[in-house]
Amino acid sequence: MTHAHPAPARRTRKAPKARRGGPGTPLGAKGITARVLGTLGVLVFVTPFLYAVSTSLRPARDVALDPVALPTRITFENFTRVFSQIEYARSLLNTLLITGGTCVVVVLLGAMAGYALGRSLRRWSVWTYRAFMAGLSVPFFVIIAPLYLLMRDLGLLGSMAGVILIYAAGNLPIAVFFYTSFVRSIPDELDEAAQLDGAGRLRTFVSIYLPLLGPVTATLLLFVTLTVWNDLIVPLVFLQDASQRTIMVNAYALLDPKIAQPTDLFPAALLGILPLLVLFVFFQRRMVEGMSGGAVKG
Repeated sequence: MTHAHPAPARRTRKAPKARRGGPGTPLGAKGITARVLGTLGVLVFVTPFLYAVSTSLRPARDVALDPVALPTRITFENFTRVFSQIEYARSLLNTLLITGGTCVVVVLLGAMAGYALGRSLRRWSVWTYRAFMAGLSVPFFVIIAPLYLLMRDLGLLGSMAGVILIYAAGNLPIAVFFYTSFVRSIPDELDEAAQLDGAGRLRTFVSIYLPLLGPVTATLLLFVTLTVWNDLIVPLVFLQDASQRTIMVNAYALLDPKIAQPTDLFPAALLGILPLLVLFVFFQRRMVEGMSGGAVKG
């Protein structure tokens, strides 16, 4: 007598879900609206830059006749004239020295302070961290007068070292905020493993924590570089020697209170931001990876 075995049930495969945004996939009303709004947003930010480039490449006579027309004749005379007027090579060197020095001081002091405050559970560390955060709420214009007197009494008025210290002090609270938040997200087992290996605090910071701070350091350097490079107030007030002026100060010197010359101001502004554009083009991938890594880690 034969026993009939029941036929095995057929497994039904679920239809694969359609990938959103793939080729041939309809975007839908929300997707089209998002793309249209994104395109409009890009145009809003790019149009002034394109207008500045267009005006800088036009002769002054053509700009005076029609300020918003497209260039019919391209000339680099405006750039060559402004290049010599603002002493571009010297101004660029001064700006690079001030920006680089500020970044080094902010990263070193901020990383060490963030490591100490992030790993300490004592009451003094909490109040120290709060004091740094309170520094973020103080406008610079409130302290500019006493800061000027302090730099004068210390003999740092009119020196690049004094300007670097001012920028470092102003950006140190945000650096402490970045590094402290990042250090607190790192597991405590790293400290325990380092102590078992006989490493002290300094060696633990240099060998273990400093490499891990790379992503947040990239984000911080981007912020500090933009802040220092585009600032006008500090070098204008604290640097009296013309040979120490930065790019933005020399570009501001071209501004006539009575007559605005776009063929002078726009080329000066473009020459001022040109090094930043070159820097971002070459290091764009690393900066984006650093910011993304810092956001995921934090």
